[in-house]
Amino acid sequence: MLKELREFLFRGNVIDLAVAVVMGGAFGAVVNAFVKDLLTPLIAAIGGQPDFSGLTFTINNSKFLYGDFINAVVSFLLVGTAVYFFVVLPTKTIAARTAKAEAPALPATKQCPECLSEIPAAARRCAYCTAVVAPA
Repeated sequence: MLKELREFLFRGNVIDLAVAVVMGGAFGAVVNAFVKDLLTPLIAAIGGQPDFSGLTFTINNSKFLYGDFINAVVSFLLVGTAVYFFVVLPTKTIAARTAKAEAPALPATKQCPECLSEIPAAARRCAYCTAVVAPA
């Protein structure tokens, strides 16, 4: 039983998944700090109000904290924007630059030099005039 546990734990995909979770958590902290410490104050400098958590309204002695919801939506949009422009877009650009161009496909047919009819590219003799044709 311990041997099976060891095999399970040291399989490549389990270790890769563990590393991905740890790196994802660390990267999430970096993105959240970027949004909270840089982007939100920038918006506050432009718009004048960095925090909406104080916005509320009351109906029948029930307090609705819609400002917290606005904070969460703004934070979500800023995190999504930061991830797109600082991770997704550069990754796509690098992948496009490093991608190898595909070789053009060879034509499926060629023209017979004697009768000018279309014949398969691998043919060594024309089916129409029986002339010998060099293979492609």
